[in-house]
Amino acid sequence: MIQLWLVVLFAVFLAAGCQKKDETKKETESAIKEETGIKNDQNRIYYEIFVRSFADSNGDGIGDINGITSKLDYLEDLGIEGIWLTPIMPSPSYHGYDVTDYRGINPAYGTLEDFKKLVKEAHSRNIKVLMDLVINHTSIDHPWFQKALKGDPAFKDYYVWAGKDSNKNQVGDWGQKVWHEKNQQLYEGSFSDSMPDLNYDSKSVRSEMENIGEFWLENTGIDGFRLDAAKYLYSFYQSPKNNEKTIDFWKEFNEKMQKIKPNVFLVGEVWDTPGVVGPYLKGLNSAFNFDLSEVMINTAKLGDDRGIVSRVSNVRDFYQKNNPNFMDSIFLTNHDTNRLMSRVNNDVNKAKMAAALLLTLPGNPFIYYGEEIGLEGNKPDEYLREPFIWNQTNDPAQTDWMEEKYNNNKPEIALSEQMKDNDSLFNHYKNLIHARKNSLPLKSGEIAEAPYKEAGLVAFKRVADKEEVTVLHNVSSKEIAIKNVEKKNNIYFATFNISNVKNTITLPSYSTLILK
Repeated sequence: MIQLWLVVLFAVFLAAGCQKKDETKKETESAIKEETGIKNDQNRIYYEIFVRSFADSNGDGIGDINGITSKLDYLEDLGIEGIWLTPIMPSPSYHGYDVTDYRGINPAYGTLEDFKKLVKEAHSRNIKVLMDLVINHTSIDHPWFQKALKGDPAFKDYYVWAGKDSNKNQVGDWGQKVWHEKNQQLYEGSFSDSMPDLNYDSKSVRSEMENIGEFWLENTGIDGFRLDAAKYLYSFYQSPKNNEKTIDFWKEFNEKMQKIKPNVFLVGEVWDTPGVVGPYLKGLNSAFNFDLSEVMINTAKLGDDRGIVSRVSNVRDFYQKNNPNFMDSIFLTNHDTNRLMSRVNNDVNKAKMAAALLLTLPGNPFIYYGEEIGLEGNKPDEYLREPFIWNQTNDPAQTDWMEEKYNNNKPEIALSEQMKDNDSLFNHYKNLIHARKNSLPLKSGEIAEAPYKEAGLVAFKRVADKEEVTVLHNVSSKEIAIKNVEKKNNIYFATFNISNVKNTITLPSYSTLILK
Protein backbone atom coordinates (compact mmCIF):
# COMPACT_ATOMS: atom_id res chain seq x y z
CA MET A 1 0.00 0.00 0.00
CA ILE A 2 2.87 2.36 0.92
CA GLN A 3 4.64 1.50 -2.36
CA LEU A 4 1.49 2.33 -4.36
CA TRP A 5 1.19 5.64 -2.53
CA LEU A 6 4.82 6.48 -3.37
CA VAL A 7 4.27 5.66 -7.06
CA VAL A 8 1.22 7.93 -7.19
CA LEU A 9 3.09 10.71 -5.41
CA PHE A 10 6.02 10.41 -7.83
CA ALA A 11 3.65 10.50 -10.83
CA VAL A 12 1.97 13.65 -9.52
CA PHE A 13 5.37 15.26 -8.92
CA LEU A 14 6.57 14.29 -12.42
CA ALA A 15 3.40 15.65 -14.08
CA ALA A 16 3.73 18.91 -12.15
CA GLY A 17 7.34 19.21 -13.26
CA CYS A 18 6.43 18.61 -16.93
CA GLN A 19 3.62 21.12 -16.70
CA LYS A 20 6.02 23.65 -15.15
CA LYS A 21 8.52 23.08 -17.99
CA ASP A 22 5.79 23.58 -20.61
CA GLU A 23 4.65 26.77 -18.91
CA THR A 24 8.23 28.03 -18.69
CA LYS A 25 8.79 27.26 -22.38
CA LYS A 26 5.64 29.15 -23.36
CA GLU A 27 6.63 32.09 -21.15
CA THR A 28 10.11 32.14 -22.69
CA GLU A 29 8.75 32.03 -26.27
CA SER A 30 6.30 34.78 -25.40
CA ALA A 31 9.07 36.90 -23.90
CA ILE A 32 11.27 36.41 -26.97
CA LYS A 33 8.44 37.51 -29.24
CA GLU A 34 7.75 40.57 -27.10
CA GLU A 35 11.41 41.58 -26.86
CA THR A 36 12.12 41.14 -30.56
CA GLY A 37 8.97 42.72 -31.87
CA ILE A 38 7.63 39.48 -33.36
CA LYS A 39 3.86 39.91 -33.09
CA ASN A 40 1.59 36.92 -33.47
CA ASP A 41 4.22 34.99 -35.42
CA GLN A 42 3.43 37.19 -38.42
CA ASN A 43 6.98 37.95 -39.59
CA ARG A 44 6.99 35.63 -42.57
CA ILE A 45 8.04 35.27 -46.20
CA TYR A 46 5.00 34.92 -48.44
CA TYR A 47 4.56 33.64 -51.98
CA GLU A 48 1.79 34.90 -54.24
CA ILE A 49 0.25 32.21 -56.43
CA PHE A 50 -1.84 33.00 -59.49
CA VAL A 51 -3.72 29.73 -59.15
CA ARG A 52 -4.51 29.10 -62.83
CA SER A 53 -0.83 29.27 -63.81
CA PHE A 54 0.99 27.46 -61.02
CA ALA A 55 0.45 23.69 -60.97
CA ASP A 56 -2.09 21.35 -62.58
CA SER A 57 -3.22 18.12 -60.90
CA ASN A 58 -5.72 16.64 -63.36
CA GLY A 59 -4.23 17.16 -66.82
CA ASP A 60 -6.64 19.84 -68.05
CA GLY A 61 -3.88 22.45 -68.30
CA ILE A 62 -5.43 24.69 -65.66
CA GLY A 63 -3.65 25.20 -62.35
CA ASP A 64 -5.74 24.09 -59.38
CA ILE A 65 -5.82 23.67 -55.63
CA ASN A 66 -4.58 20.08 -55.59
CA GLY A 67 -1.74 21.17 -57.86
CA ILE A 68 -0.67 23.69 -55.22
CA THR A 69 -0.89 21.02 -52.53
CA SER A 70 1.41 18.81 -54.59
CA LYS A 71 4.02 21.58 -54.66
CA LEU A 72 4.03 22.45 -50.96
CA ASP A 73 7.25 20.48 -50.47
CA TYR A 74 8.87 22.70 -53.10
CA LEU A 75 7.67 25.84 -51.34
CA GLU A 76 8.82 24.53 -47.96
CA ASP A 77 12.26 23.71 -49.37
CA LEU A 78 12.49 27.20 -50.89
CA GLY A 79 11.80 28.57 -47.42
CA ILE A 80 8.31 29.99 -47.96
CA GLU A 81 6.32 30.55 -44.75
CA GLY A 82 3.00 31.71 -46.20
CA ILE A 83 1.08 31.67 -49.47
CA TRP A 84 -1.42 34.13 -50.92
CA LEU A 85 -3.82 32.63 -53.44
CA THR A 86 -5.42 34.86 -56.04
CA PRO A 87 -9.25 34.45 -56.16
CA ILE A 88 -10.49 30.86 -56.01
CA MET A 89 -14.24 31.63 -55.85
CA PRO A 90 -16.57 31.03 -58.82
CA SER A 91 -16.20 33.71 -61.49
CA PRO A 92 -16.87 34.12 -65.22
CA SER A 93 -13.36 35.48 -65.84
CA TYR A 94 -9.96 33.78 -65.96
CA HIS A 95 -8.59 36.02 -63.20
CA GLY A 96 -11.45 35.63 -60.73
CA TYR A 97 -11.71 39.22 -59.56
CA ASP A 98 -15.44 39.32 -60.32
CA VAL A 99 -17.07 36.87 -57.93
CA THR A 100 -20.44 35.16 -58.44
CA ASP A 101 -20.50 33.08 -55.23
CA TYR A 102 -18.63 34.18 -52.10
CA ARG A 103 -18.96 30.84 -50.35
CA GLY A 104 -17.96 28.57 -53.21
CA ILE A 105 -14.87 27.29 -55.03
CA ASN A 106 -14.38 27.73 -58.77
CA PRO A 107 -14.98 24.18 -60.16
CA ALA A 108 -11.92 24.60 -62.40
CA TYR A 109 -9.82 24.81 -59.23
CA GLY A 110 -11.41 22.03 -57.20
CA THR A 111 -13.72 21.73 -54.22
CA LEU A 112 -14.04 23.09 -50.70
CA GLU A 113 -12.67 19.79 -49.42
CA ASP A 114 -9.63 20.19 -51.68
CA PHE A 115 -9.06 23.64 -50.22
CA LYS A 116 -9.39 22.39 -46.64
CA LYS A 117 -6.80 19.72 -47.42
CA LEU A 118 -4.46 22.36 -48.85
CA VAL A 119 -4.74 24.47 -45.69
CA LYS A 120 -4.14 21.43 -43.47
CA GLU A 121 -1.11 20.30 -45.48
CA ALA A 122 0.30 23.83 -45.57
CA HIS A 123 -0.07 24.18 -41.80
CA SER A 124 1.74 20.89 -41.26
CA ARG A 125 4.73 22.54 -43.00
CA ASN A 126 4.38 25.77 -41.00
CA ILE A 127 3.07 27.59 -44.07
CA LYS A 128 0.18 30.01 -43.52
CA VAL A 129 -2.56 30.51 -46.10
CA LEU A 130 -4.09 33.81 -47.18
CA MET A 131 -6.88 33.97 -49.72
CA ASP A 132 -7.84 36.89 -51.93
CA LEU A 133 -11.09 38.48 -50.77
CA VAL A 134 -12.69 40.71 -53.39
CA ILE A 135 -15.47 42.69 -51.72
CA ASN A 136 -15.32 46.11 -53.37
CA HIS A 137 -17.48 44.78 -56.20
CA THR A 138 -19.14 41.63 -57.48
CA SER A 139 -19.51 40.16 -60.92
CA ILE A 140 -22.31 41.59 -63.04
CA ASP A 141 -23.50 37.95 -63.13
CA HIS A 142 -23.79 37.68 -59.34
CA PRO A 143 -27.37 36.81 -58.30
CA TRP A 144 -27.44 39.93 -56.09
CA PHE A 145 -26.90 42.22 -59.06
CA GLN A 146 -29.28 40.31 -61.31
CA LYS A 147 -32.01 40.68 -58.67
CA ALA A 148 -31.16 44.37 -58.27
CA LEU A 149 -31.59 44.94 -62.01
CA LYS A 150 -35.06 43.43 -61.77
CA GLY A 151 -36.02 45.92 -59.08
CA ASP A 152 -35.78 43.79 -55.94
CA PRO A 153 -35.50 46.57 -53.30
CA ALA A 154 -33.42 44.47 -50.90
CA PHE A 155 -30.73 43.86 -53.49
CA LYS A 156 -31.09 47.24 -55.19
CA ASP A 157 -29.64 48.62 -51.96
CA TYR A 158 -26.58 46.36 -52.37
CA TYR A 159 -25.17 48.50 -55.19
CA VAL A 160 -24.37 52.13 -56.01
CA TRP A 161 -26.73 53.84 -58.46
CA ALA A 162 -26.53 57.27 -60.04
CA GLY A 163 -28.69 59.92 -58.38
CA LYS A 164 -29.90 63.30 -59.56
CA ASP A 165 -26.70 64.98 -58.37
CA SER A 166 -24.29 62.37 -59.70
CA ASN A 167 -21.70 63.48 -62.24
CA LYS A 168 -22.48 61.09 -65.08
CA ASN A 169 -19.17 61.99 -66.77
CA GLN A 170 -17.08 61.26 -63.67
CA VAL A 171 -13.79 59.46 -64.34
CA GLY A 172 -11.73 57.39 -61.92
CA ASP A 173 -8.14 57.42 -60.70
CA TRP A 174 -6.68 56.29 -64.01
CA GLY A 175 -9.15 58.14 -66.26
CA GLN A 176 -11.56 55.23 -66.51
CA LYS A 177 -15.31 55.54 -66.94
CA VAL A 178 -17.08 55.11 -63.60
CA TRP A 179 -20.80 55.02 -64.47
CA HIS A 180 -22.24 52.28 -66.67
CA GLU A 181 -25.71 51.58 -68.01
CA LYS A 182 -27.71 48.36 -67.89
CA ASN A 183 -31.47 48.10 -68.47
CA GLN A 184 -31.61 51.91 -68.57
CA GLN A 185 -30.09 52.09 -65.09
CA LEU A 186 -26.76 53.76 -64.26
CA TYR A 187 -24.58 51.89 -61.75
CA GLU A 188 -21.08 52.55 -60.44
CA GLY A 189 -18.30 50.23 -61.56
CA SER A 190 -14.94 51.72 -60.68
CA PHE A 191 -12.95 48.91 -62.27
CA SER A 192 -15.16 47.71 -65.11
CA ASP A 193 -18.73 47.63 -66.37
CA SER A 194 -18.64 43.90 -65.50
CA MET A 195 -17.76 44.70 -61.85
CA PRO A 196 -20.56 46.73 -60.19
CA ASP A 197 -19.50 48.42 -56.95
CA LEU A 198 -21.15 47.37 -53.71
CA ASN A 199 -22.86 49.92 -51.46
CA TYR A 200 -21.19 50.01 -48.05
CA ASP A 201 -23.76 52.44 -46.72
CA SER A 202 -26.00 49.36 -46.71
CA LYS A 203 -25.94 47.54 -43.37
CA SER A 204 -26.91 44.39 -45.26
CA VAL A 205 -23.78 44.56 -47.42
CA ARG A 206 -21.53 45.17 -44.43
CA SER A 207 -23.10 42.26 -42.58
CA GLU A 208 -22.84 39.99 -45.65
CA MET A 209 -19.13 40.64 -46.04
CA GLU A 210 -18.36 40.14 -42.38
CA ASN A 211 -20.27 36.85 -42.46
CA ILE A 212 -18.34 35.79 -45.56
CA GLY A 213 -15.02 36.49 -43.83
CA GLU A 214 -16.15 34.50 -40.82
CA PHE A 215 -17.30 31.64 -43.09
CA TRP A 216 -13.83 31.14 -44.57
CA LEU A 217 -11.99 31.49 -41.27
CA GLU A 218 -14.30 29.08 -39.45
CA ASN A 219 -14.75 26.46 -42.17
CA THR A 220 -11.29 26.21 -43.71
CA GLY A 221 -8.81 27.34 -41.06
CA ILE A 222 -7.13 29.92 -43.30
CA ASP A 223 -4.94 32.52 -41.62
CA GLY A 224 -6.21 35.70 -43.21
CA PHE A 225 -7.05 37.64 -46.33
CA ARG A 226 -5.43 39.74 -48.98
CA LEU A 227 -8.04 42.47 -49.40
CA ASP A 228 -8.45 43.58 -52.99
CA ALA A 229 -9.02 47.27 -53.80
CA ALA A 230 -9.11 48.03 -50.08
CA LYS A 231 -9.38 51.82 -50.46
CA TYR A 232 -12.32 51.81 -52.88
CA LEU A 233 -15.16 50.43 -50.73
CA TYR A 234 -16.71 53.87 -50.40
CA SER A 235 -16.26 55.82 -53.59
CA PHE A 236 -14.40 59.04 -52.92
CA TYR A 237 -15.48 60.15 -56.40
CA GLN A 238 -18.64 61.10 -54.56
CA SER A 239 -17.11 62.49 -51.35
CA PRO A 240 -13.57 62.87 -49.95
CA LYS A 241 -14.98 61.88 -46.54
CA ASN A 242 -15.64 58.40 -47.92
CA ASN A 243 -11.96 57.58 -47.38
CA GLU A 244 -12.52 57.82 -43.61
CA LYS A 245 -15.67 55.71 -43.90
CA THR A 246 -13.68 53.00 -45.68
CA ILE A 247 -11.09 52.96 -42.90
CA ASP A 248 -13.87 52.73 -40.30
CA PHE A 249 -15.29 49.70 -42.09
CA TRP A 250 -11.90 47.94 -42.00
CA LYS A 251 -11.68 48.59 -38.26
CA GLU A 252 -15.08 46.97 -37.82
CA PHE A 253 -14.20 44.08 -40.16
CA ASN A 254 -10.91 43.43 -38.39
CA GLU A 255 -12.61 43.39 -35.00
CA LYS A 256 -15.13 40.81 -36.23
CA MET A 257 -12.43 38.62 -37.80
CA GLN A 258 -10.32 38.68 -34.63
CA LYS A 259 -13.23 37.21 -32.68
CA ILE A 260 -12.98 34.17 -34.95
CA LYS A 261 -9.17 34.05 -35.21
CA PRO A 262 -7.25 36.33 -32.82
CA ASN A 263 -4.10 36.19 -34.97
CA VAL A 264 -5.88 36.82 -38.27
CA PHE A 265 -3.69 38.59 -40.83
CA LEU A 266 -5.36 41.25 -43.00
CA VAL A 267 -3.17 42.77 -45.70
CA GLY A 268 -4.76 45.40 -47.89
CA GLU A 269 -4.15 46.49 -51.45
CA VAL A 270 -4.01 50.25 -50.89
CA TRP A 271 -2.26 51.30 -54.09
CA ASP A 272 -1.18 54.79 -53.10
CA THR A 273 1.50 56.86 -51.38
CA PRO A 274 2.50 56.11 -47.76
CA GLY A 275 0.62 59.22 -46.64
CA VAL A 276 -2.63 57.66 -47.84
CA VAL A 277 -1.72 54.11 -46.79
CA GLY A 278 -0.83 54.93 -43.17
CA PRO A 279 -4.36 55.62 -41.83
CA TYR A 280 -5.59 52.30 -43.28
CA LEU A 281 -3.31 50.53 -40.80
CA LYS A 282 -5.71 51.61 -38.06
CA GLY A 283 -7.99 48.89 -39.42
CA LEU A 284 -5.60 46.52 -41.20
CA ASN A 285 -2.55 44.64 -39.95
CA SER A 286 -0.63 45.50 -43.08
CA ALA A 287 -0.72 47.03 -46.54
CA PHE A 288 1.43 46.51 -49.61
CA ASN A 289 4.25 49.01 -50.01
CA PHE A 290 3.92 50.01 -53.66
CA ASP A 291 6.28 52.97 -53.33
CA LEU A 292 9.10 50.81 -51.99
CA SER A 293 8.71 48.28 -54.81
CA GLU A 294 9.51 51.03 -57.32
CA VAL A 295 12.49 52.24 -55.28
CA MET A 296 13.96 48.74 -55.00
CA ILE A 297 13.54 47.95 -58.69
CA ASN A 298 14.97 51.32 -59.79
CA THR A 299 17.91 50.92 -57.39
CA ALA A 300 18.75 47.57 -58.97
CA LYS A 301 18.04 48.76 -62.50
CA LEU A 302 20.08 52.00 -62.29
CA GLY A 303 22.85 50.63 -60.08
CA ASP A 304 22.73 53.32 -57.41
CA ASP A 305 21.07 53.89 -54.04
CA ARG A 306 17.76 55.69 -54.44
CA GLY A 307 17.58 56.68 -50.77
CA ILE A 308 16.22 53.38 -49.56
CA VAL A 309 17.21 53.58 -45.88
CA SER A 310 15.81 57.04 -45.21
CA ARG A 311 12.62 56.24 -47.13
CA VAL A 312 12.06 53.00 -45.24
CA SER A 313 12.82 54.61 -41.87
CA ASN A 314 10.48 57.55 -42.44
CA VAL A 315 7.64 55.38 -43.66
CA ARG A 316 7.98 52.93 -40.78
CA ASP A 317 7.94 55.79 -38.26
CA PHE A 318 4.77 57.15 -39.86
CA TYR A 319 3.07 53.75 -40.01
CA GLN A 320 3.88 53.06 -36.37
CA LYS A 321 2.02 56.23 -35.36
CA ASN A 322 -1.09 54.79 -36.99
CA ASN A 323 -0.62 51.25 -35.67
CA PRO A 324 2.18 50.37 -33.21
CA ASN A 325 1.96 46.71 -34.29
CA PHE A 326 1.79 47.33 -38.05
CA MET A 327 3.57 44.98 -40.46
CA ASP A 328 4.86 46.33 -43.74
CA SER A 329 4.21 44.04 -46.71
CA ILE A 330 7.02 44.53 -49.20
CA PHE A 331 7.27 43.12 -52.71
CA LEU A 332 8.91 43.64 -56.09
CA THR A 333 6.08 42.78 -58.47
CA ASN A 334 2.66 41.15 -58.41
CA HIS A 335 -0.08 40.01 -60.79
CA ASP A 336 -0.89 43.64 -61.73
CA THR A 337 2.61 44.93 -62.49
CA ASN A 338 5.22 44.17 -65.14
CA ARG A 339 7.49 41.36 -64.05
CA LEU A 340 10.88 42.08 -62.51
CA MET A 341 12.93 40.36 -65.20
CA SER A 342 11.24 42.46 -67.86
CA ARG A 343 11.74 45.63 -65.79
CA VAL A 344 15.51 45.03 -65.61
CA ASN A 345 15.79 44.12 -69.31
CA ASN A 346 16.44 40.44 -68.63
CA ASP A 347 19.61 41.17 -66.67
CA VAL A 348 19.94 38.35 -64.12
CA ASN A 349 22.48 40.27 -62.02
CA LYS A 350 20.07 43.17 -61.57
CA ALA A 351 17.23 40.77 -60.78
CA LYS A 352 19.44 39.21 -58.10
CA MET A 353 20.14 42.60 -56.54
CA ALA A 354 16.44 43.50 -56.44
CA ALA A 355 15.78 40.17 -54.70
CA ALA A 356 18.62 40.82 -52.25
CA LEU A 357 17.12 44.19 -51.32
CA LEU A 358 13.66 42.68 -50.86
CA LEU A 359 14.93 39.88 -48.63
CA THR A 360 17.09 42.04 -46.35
CA LEU A 361 14.74 44.99 -45.69
CA PRO A 362 12.20 45.05 -42.83
CA GLY A 363 8.66 43.83 -43.46
CA ASN A 364 6.98 40.70 -44.76
CA PRO A 365 8.42 39.97 -48.22
CA PHE A 366 5.92 38.74 -50.82
CA ILE A 367 7.45 36.89 -53.77
CA TYR A 368 5.36 36.62 -56.94
CA TYR A 369 5.35 33.06 -58.28
CA GLY A 370 8.01 32.58 -60.94
CA GLU A 371 10.16 35.55 -59.86
CA GLU A 372 12.58 33.03 -58.37
CA ILE A 373 13.19 31.50 -61.82
CA GLY A 374 13.02 34.77 -63.75
CA LEU A 375 9.72 34.59 -65.59
CA GLU A 376 9.23 37.60 -67.86
CA GLY A 377 6.03 39.51 -68.55
CA ASN A 378 4.66 42.88 -69.61
CA LYS A 379 1.11 44.16 -69.72
CA PRO A 380 -1.62 43.49 -70.79
CA ASP A 381 -2.35 41.64 -67.56
CA GLU A 382 -2.65 38.07 -68.83
CA TYR A 383 1.03 38.17 -69.86
CA LEU A 384 2.01 38.96 -66.28
CA ARG A 385 0.44 35.64 -65.32
CA GLU A 386 2.04 33.11 -67.66
CA PRO A 387 2.54 29.49 -66.54
CA PHE A 388 5.28 28.54 -64.11
CA ILE A 389 7.92 26.39 -65.84
CA TRP A 390 8.64 23.28 -63.79
CA ASN A 391 10.74 21.18 -66.14
CA GLN A 392 12.73 21.42 -69.33
CA THR A 393 10.60 18.61 -70.73
CA ASN A 394 6.94 17.84 -70.16
CA ASP A 395 5.93 17.90 -66.50
CA PRO A 396 2.57 16.57 -65.21
CA ALA A 397 2.06 19.77 -63.21
CA GLN A 398 2.74 22.11 -66.12
CA THR A 399 -0.17 24.42 -66.94
CA ASP A 400 -0.95 25.48 -70.49
CA TRP A 401 -4.23 27.38 -70.19
CA MET A 402 -2.84 30.28 -72.26
CA GLU A 403 -0.40 30.74 -75.12
CA GLU A 404 2.81 32.18 -73.70
CA LYS A 405 4.31 35.31 -75.17
CA TYR A 406 7.38 35.90 -72.99
CA ASN A 407 8.41 32.54 -71.54
CA ASN A 408 7.88 30.19 -74.46
CA ASN A 409 10.79 28.06 -75.68
CA LYS A 410 13.03 29.04 -72.76
CA PRO A 411 13.94 25.68 -71.21
CA GLU A 412 16.97 27.22 -69.48
CA ILE A 413 14.73 29.04 -66.99
CA ALA A 414 12.90 25.87 -65.95
CA LEU A 415 13.05 25.17 -62.23
CA SER A 416 14.58 21.72 -62.84
CA GLU A 417 17.53 23.32 -64.66
CA GLN A 418 18.09 26.11 -62.18
CA MET A 419 18.14 23.72 -59.24
CA LYS A 420 21.30 22.16 -60.73
CA ASP A 421 23.10 25.50 -61.02
CA ASN A 422 24.51 26.92 -57.77
CA ASP A 423 24.72 30.36 -59.37
CA SER A 424 21.14 30.39 -60.67
CA LEU A 425 18.53 32.98 -59.78
CA PHE A 426 16.54 30.26 -58.01
CA ASN A 427 19.42 29.33 -55.71
CA HIS A 428 20.09 33.02 -55.07
CA TYR A 429 16.51 33.40 -53.81
CA LYS A 430 16.69 30.21 -51.80
CA ASN A 431 19.96 31.12 -50.09
CA LEU A 432 18.75 34.60 -49.18
CA ILE A 433 15.40 33.33 -47.94
CA HIS A 434 17.06 30.90 -45.54
CA ALA A 435 19.59 33.52 -44.44
CA ARG A 436 16.70 35.80 -43.54
CA LYS A 437 14.75 33.09 -41.73
CA ASN A 438 17.75 32.15 -39.57
CA SER A 439 18.62 35.70 -38.49
CA LEU A 440 16.49 37.46 -35.90
CA PRO A 441 17.56 40.96 -37.02
CA LEU A 442 16.84 40.18 -40.70
CA LYS A 443 13.53 38.58 -39.86
CA SER A 444 12.10 41.12 -37.45
CA GLY A 445 14.61 43.87 -36.71
CA GLU A 446 14.30 47.59 -37.40
CA ILE A 447 16.50 49.42 -39.90
CA ALA A 448 19.27 51.92 -39.12
CA GLU A 449 21.92 53.78 -41.08
CA ALA A 450 25.35 52.15 -41.58
CA PRO A 451 28.53 54.30 -41.66
CA TYR A 452 29.53 53.42 -45.22
CA LYS A 453 28.92 55.76 -48.16
CA GLU A 454 30.04 54.84 -51.64
CA ALA A 455 28.50 55.28 -55.08
CA GLY A 456 26.62 52.11 -55.96
CA LEU A 457 26.50 50.91 -52.35
CA VAL A 458 23.32 50.33 -50.34
CA ALA A 459 24.31 49.88 -46.70
CA PHE A 460 22.22 49.58 -43.55
CA LYS A 461 21.92 47.82 -40.22
CA ARG A 462 19.10 45.60 -39.03
CA VAL A 463 18.67 45.65 -35.27
CA ALA A 464 16.62 43.37 -32.99
CA ASP A 465 17.07 43.92 -29.26
CA LYS A 466 20.84 43.56 -28.65
CA GLU A 467 21.54 41.70 -31.89
CA GLU A 468 22.35 43.40 -35.17
CA VAL A 469 23.68 42.75 -38.65
CA THR A 470 25.22 45.09 -41.21
CA VAL A 471 23.96 44.61 -44.77
CA LEU A 472 26.11 45.72 -47.71
CA HIS A 473 24.79 45.57 -51.28
CA ASN A 474 26.90 46.54 -54.27
CA VAL A 475 24.16 47.20 -56.80
CA SER A 476 26.60 48.55 -59.40
CA SER A 477 28.60 46.95 -62.21
CA LYS A 478 31.94 47.95 -60.60
CA GLU A 479 33.90 46.77 -57.58
CA ILE A 480 33.49 48.83 -54.41
CA ALA A 481 36.18 49.09 -51.72
CA ILE A 482 34.75 49.69 -48.24
CA LYS A 483 37.27 51.05 -45.73
CA ASN A 484 37.36 51.11 -41.94
CA VAL A 485 35.26 48.01 -41.50
CA GLU A 486 34.89 47.00 -37.86
CA LYS A 487 37.04 43.92 -37.36
CA LYS A 488 34.86 42.61 -34.56
CA ASN A 489 32.33 41.69 -37.25
CA ASN A 490 31.95 38.14 -38.53
CA ILE A 491 30.67 37.07 -41.91
CA TYR A 492 27.08 35.87 -41.74
CA PHE A 493 26.26 35.67 -45.44
CA ALA A 494 27.95 36.47 -48.73
CA THR A 495 27.23 35.95 -52.41
CA PHE A 496 30.97 35.77 -53.18
CA ASN A 497 34.03 34.08 -51.72
CA ILE A 498 35.33 35.87 -48.63
CA SER A 499 37.00 34.22 -45.66
CA ASN A 500 37.46 36.97 -43.07
CA VAL A 501 36.78 40.61 -42.27
CA LYS A 502 39.65 43.02 -42.92
CA ASN A 503 39.95 46.78 -42.49
CA THR A 504 39.11 47.18 -46.18
CA ILE A 505 36.67 44.89 -47.93
CA THR A 506 36.19 44.78 -51.68
CA LEU A 507 32.68 43.99 -52.84
CA PRO A 508 32.50 42.56 -56.38
CA SER A 509 29.89 43.96 -58.74
CA TYR A 510 26.32 42.88 -58.00
CA SER A 511 27.11 41.30 -54.66
CA THR A 512 25.82 41.14 -51.09
CA LEU A 513 27.70 40.82 -47.80
CA ILE A 514 26.05 40.56 -44.39
CA LEU A 515 28.19 41.00 -41.27
CA LYS A 516 27.17 40.17 -37.71
